[in-house]
Amino acid sequence: MADAEPGSEFDIVVLGAGSGGYACALRAAQLGLTVALVEKKKLGGTCLHEGCIPTKALLHAAEVAETARHAADVGIQASFDGVDMPSVNRYRQGVVDRLYKGLTGLIGSADAITVIEGEGRLIDAHTVEVDGTRHTGRHVVLATGSVPRTLGVEIGGRVVTSEQALTLDEVPQRVVVIGGSVIGVEFASVWNSLGAEVTIVEALDRLVPLEDPVLSKGLERAFRKRKIAFRTGVKFTGVEQDDSGARVSLEDGTQLDADLVLVAVGRGPNSGGMGFEDAGLSLERGWVPTDERLHTNLDGVYAVGDLVPGLQLAHRGFAHGIFVAEDIAGLNPAPVVDSGIPRVTYCEPELASVGLTEQQAREQYGEVETVEYNLGGNGKSQILQTAGLVKLVRQADGPIVGVHMIGARMGEQVGEASLLVNWEAYPDDVAPLIHAHPTQNESLGEAALALAGKPLHSHA
Repeated sequence: MADAEPGSEFDIVVLGAGSGGYACALRAAQLGLTVALVEKKKLGGTCLHEGCIPTKALLHAAEVAETARHAADVGIQASFDGVDMPSVNRYRQGVVDRLYKGLTGLIGSADAITVIEGEGRLIDAHTVEVDGTRHTGRHVVLATGSVPRTLGVEIGGRVVTSEQALTLDEVPQRVVVIGGSVIGVEFASVWNSLGAEVTIVEALDRLVPLEDPVLSKGLERAFRKRKIAFRTGVKFTGVEQDDSGARVSLEDGTQLDADLVLVAVGRGPNSGGMGFEDAGLSLERGWVPTDERLHTNLDGVYAVGDLVPGLQLAHRGFAHGIFVAEDIAGLNPAPVVDSGIPRVTYCEPELASVGLTEQQAREQYGEVETVEYNLGGNGKSQILQTAGLVKLVRQADGPIVGVHMIGARMGEQVGEASLLVNWEAYPDDVAPLIHAHPTQNESLGEAALALAGKPLHSHA
């Protein structure tokens, strides 16, 4: 890693060192390009410090709590004696710190990358200013990520976003989660496992409304069994708090009392206060629109990750960053297509999907074929005591265009699902492939067998 010189010139100036920004910097350095990587906080961004990694560490702690609580179900004598949140937080932070140390070492070993600490501001299509010093590049990559939305709710005290929720030093007794999509159901799952009474409020008519409806139904069934309450198809109208608690008012007149309220209504673009509009960059409600090659309206300026309208996923940011580095280097990479990006929601049970939902496939192709393979017929799933299914969607007489899964640990199966969709596999291509037994991975093979018209462990 090189030291920054005043007025330095680079091949690429990257504004933001989260998933998209640091991936772009590392790949560009591999390709012999010089990079200025500007970051005002810590390398790794939201995903490493306030998002993907710490939330999944909490989810693992919650899984351990559930395992201890239900150990007797498999004949093991154990007891669940409670949650030591300071110790859970030390475990969570330890995971983050180890990964952060590895990332800083990786970037530090790249001589072509200059890390510039400070708040960057876009001056023009080739210039970023940091603390009064201007750095120029043949190209500028905007990778400033996203921030939690609040829908006008004042954050503080008993009302938190996911960022504050990660650092709680005790488990709240009663929680209301506003928002039933990915962030909301993940935190609801955590707090329920740790002993809290949880209610989710979702304005749309089902939980995880962007997923195939079969996954929403399965998750709602599982949450009822876990005694996680939810209200769908109703909006909240206000949040109040005092020293004794908080209250969430709903449009139907209902009031929900809580010790803590989590506002989990999605994330918006982090595009304010960095000179984007002054530099002539086009914005749409704060987002930075791009073409399929991630070019903005400013020649030589790219945008990547959560800043670009579409899926808000760290691995989308990685893919964007790598794509832009290779595009600048003249390798002509294939564009990143959102529908081909795998998605996982890490609640219990896990949701995993890639490609089109059944409705989206019908809108795009007209006639489609589907099959649902129930995990009741999967040996490893029965050992794990999980329920769920694998749903495949194919274009009529064509390739598989969507895979949708629910069940414990099913996120680990989304890699093969991604290959099926992105390589446009036909069920007959997958049916001869041997899947190890007993694994949950077999469920994908069984679903493909059924869709190919030759089911083995399921009815035709």
